[in-house]
Order: sequence, then structure tokens, then C-alpha cells
Amino acid sequence: MNLTEKSDVLHAALLDLGSVLVAYSGGTDSAFLAFAAHRALGDQMLAVIADSASLPRAELAAALAFTAAHGIPTHILQTAELDNPDYQRNDRQRCFHCKDELFTRMEQMRARLNFRHIAFGMNLDDQSDFRPGERAAASHNAVAPLVTAQLAKSEVRALARAAGLSLADKPASACLSSRIEYGRAVTRENLWQVEQAEDALHALGFPQVRVRHHGDLARIEIDRADLPRAFSIRGQIIAAIERFGFPQVALDPEGYRSGSMNGLLPASSILSANS
Repeated sequence: MNLTEKSDVLHAALLDLGSVLVAYSGGTDSAFLAFAAHRALGDQMLAVIADSASLPRAELAAALAFTAAHGIPTHILQTAELDNPDYQRNDRQRCFHCKDELFTRMEQMRARLNFRHIAFGMNLDDQSDFRPGERAAASHNAVAPLVTAQLAKSEVRALARAAGLSLADKPASACLSSRIEYGRAVTRENLWQVEQAEDALHALGFPQVRVRHHGDLARIEIDRADLPRAFSIRGQIIAAIERFGFPQVALDPEGYRSGSMNGLLPASSILSANS
């Protein structure tokens, strides 16, 4: 199928749902899905964004600004995954516990508001990564219309660009908990540290960053194109990050890699988590 045909398949799949709650994070995939669902279903859809300490305040503001700009009905759902000891433990199933909380709450909303389905923004490329949250989605019968339409990440971006959406080329932005090394408890304090440190890097002009929390060490990943400048102001970066309680700061010479914490997991753990 070409991109036009895939877009038509997506529109038809959304119409077939009748009514849907869209799990909305503010990223390109879920935002485009919410936009397409609103175009297909009007007020028979509702974008639901989960809010907790793991969501940066800037991301929440941007997500709400996007739906407001496009007239997409939106609900902020306060989630409590941080109260779950299984989530706090931060093992390879952390993402499952987060998404299980989200989809459990969305299922309650769906029944209460009389919506027929729950949808989330998984695309074809996501199926090749380590994403235990997808298992939680499946356990709650959440549908993935972008996959139904056979849309890869680059194609979702292309369709968003064609629709004139401002976030078509938005960098990926996983939750703050993904920055905490596996086995280190997720707490409001270390999420705050990461959020403040990343905000400081953004203020220094680095749009694509990750601050990986390894206890006393903050490992900084910056887009490879920006690494030369980052190393040229290394002292300034270290001073900015140390302010948030990191005695040690290291610039990762490999640069930004999505899901780099997963590389620290044994292959057997990833395979068993996805099975």
C-alpha cells in the first residue's frame, strides 16, 4: 500500500470503532492518532492523557496546547503508578505496571462514559523494540489503529506533516522513569532530578537529550550532531547538572540512543518480558 492508501485504511478503521478513548501522551504517534480519530469520529472520541510525576510539566503543557489548538476533546487522568511497589521496584516489567494502571483506569472510564473502544499509538516500528507496556494494552483489549493501517514511524510523521501538524518532527520523549537505571527505585525525588537536569540542558540549546540516572552519576546523552558543541562546553554542562544532586556527571560519547537503558538488560530478560 502507498501512503494515501494507508491513510484511507486508518480512517476506515477509526470509523469502524464507532467511539474510542485514545491513550494520548503528546508524542507524534498518539497525537496524530488523536487528530485522525477526531477527524473521523468528532465528539465520539476523547484523548486521555495520564498525568503523574513521571510526565514532565513541559510535555503536559505542550500536549494540552496541541489538542486545544485542534479542538480535540481531552481529559487529564491522574494515575497512581508511583504508589505501586511493583512499579517502584523498577525491574524490566516497570512499563507493564505503568500501562496496566493507565488502561485499567481507561477501561473504567470507557464503561462509565459508554465508549466502545480504547486505542493507543503503537506503530509498526514499535513492535521490534522492548515494550512490555504493549502487553498491558493487549490485556485490556486496546486496539492499535496505526498498526492496522501498517504505518511505520516515518509514515506517521509524513502524514502528520501533510496535515500541517506542528509536532510532525517532534523528538521522541519517553516518560521520566525510563531514565532511571533498572533496579534503582523510582521515586518522586529522582524523577524531579532528571526533569530539572533535562530542562537545564534544553536551556543550553540541546533539543534532544536524556539524563540517565545511575544514582550519584548522571550520564548525559545528547544528539550526536550536537556532541561537538556539548564537549566544547562540558564544564558548563557539568555545573548545570550538579546543581540537582548529581556528584558525578558524564557526557556519553555515543550520544542519544532511544531505549539505551534496555541495552543493559540481559537478552534473556527482554525475551521473557516480551513473551
